[in-house]
Amino acid sequence: MEGHRSKFRMEKMCAVLDVSRSGYYKWCKEQTNENAYQTRRRALVARITWLFLDSKRRYGSPKITKLLRQEGWTVSERLVGKLMQESALRSCVSKKFKVTTTDSNHTNPIAPNVLNQQFKTKAPNKVWVTDITYIPCREGRLYLASVLDLYTRKIVGWKLADRMTTDLVLAALDQAYEAKKPAKGLLHHSDRGSQYTSEEYRSRLKKYKMRASMSRRGNCYDNACIESFHSVLKKEFIYCTRFKTKVQAQQEMFEYIEFFYNRKRIHGSLGYVSPDRFEAMYYKRIG
Repeated sequence: MEGHRSKFRMEKMCAVLDVSRSGYYKWCKEQTNENAYQTRRRALVARITWLFLDSKRRYGSPKITKLLRQEGWTVSERLVGKLMQESALRSCVSKKFKVTTTDSNHTNPIAPNVLNQQFKTKAPNKVWVTDITYIPCREGRLYLASVLDLYTRKIVGWKLADRMTTDLVLAALDQAYEAKKPAKGLLHHSDRGSQYTSEEYRSRLKKYKMRASMSRRGNCYDNACIESFHSVLKKEFIYCTRFKTKVQAQQEMFEYIEFFYNRKRIHGSLGYVSPDRFEAMYYKRIG
């Protein structure tokens, strides 16, 4: 009937084929709705795929659902997960691997735990947390020292090197200071590692007019935010990548931290925006 509407009157076709007009129009409505549903479904799958690939295959259904909702889609996390599964879109999954990077067997002075797990702060560059983590590479071991701003969750300084020395953590701190020039009194929190308790590092903190704070012995929760960053780093990047050379590791680490993590990666604790955007929102708010 639909294909012959231009040739025959609707009333005649309904009479000949013994079909009611209301039944025919109901069928037409169902067909229209089905087509609209299928069109939306195809568009949704295409958008999910784009967001997944744009994140370098790092986002799962929770983050992709948040991004879709920000774009105006009305969609559930369950549906997004189902469509990702049907399309074989699976985010990176971390492996369990641990190398000890804290040497607290020393006689260097230990700063008090001033931070004391108070991870909420009201402005950027008031509290920085820092730590070292191991980076596997076929050409030889590498270590990453990172400095994270507690308010923005932004990595404000970092250094990748093949030795876990005081120079490594000093380079990360210097980079952070040069980039942000924080005011006097910034609280600097670390573990009790020999690098952070060294005379050179304590002198640099004094030069930058920073207050030192250190975790309790063996308590990873005292430095949970930087531990969380290193966990995300390994889950989303390190364990999904094989570094053949140290040059490759340096280049790809730069791309992950500076271009993806700081500028693009959305954070649940920041209202699902990136550290850079969250920082910009703060400075816009205060005028």
